[in-house]
Amino acid sequence: MNTRFRNFAAVLLLGICSLAGAAQPTPAALPGDSVYQLPVPLTDSAGVTRDWRALRGKTRLMSMFYTNCQYICPLIVESGKAVERQLTPAQQKRLGVVLISMDPARDNPAALKKVMDQRKLDPARWTLAAPKPDDVRAVAGVLGVRYRQLADGGFNHSSMLILVDSEGRILARTEKVGSQPDPDFVYAVKKATGD
Repeated sequence: MNTRFRNFAAVLLLGICSLAGAAQPTPAALPGDSVYQLPVPLTDSAGVTRDWRALRGKTRLMSMFYTNCQYICPLIVESGKAVERQLTPAQQKRLGVVLISMDPARDNPAALKKVMDQRKLDPARWTLAAPKPDDVRAVAGVLGVRYRQLADGGFNHSSMLILVDSEGRILARTEKVGSQPDPDFVYAVKKATGD
């Protein structure tokens, strides 16, 4: 091995080692009104658990639901899909949809995956996840979702879609759910995703 190549290899190795040991940049502080200020682990339909602050960095539609709901929760899903249909393909790529369970005792990854499959939700854009039982009320509080559990195990709850920016600040919300999306809400989504 010639000396020149050996010196080049040593410099290259030194550079790689110094990069590997370099401190990673610290993410910027969250805004005070960010929903991500709440440290909550979420377990998704693939069984992966991560802090919901990992959702930071992308505009998102959020809501709360539960998989055993036969009435309003399917309408919440349809509302999210209806909003997506109003967007260009480029806007759709810039938008994520996150539905957080209010029934983590029953909404395990298999139950969440079943809804993903039944509703034909694109896992590249949609996340269905459940917090720990002790975190449900805190998540509902930061999102402004009202709910109460019924004797039969179901829930009475507000039905809404919430638009958050990439930093988790609430930009808009709508309580109009179904296949005909709220035009004002769609306008806010388009504006947030770069119409």
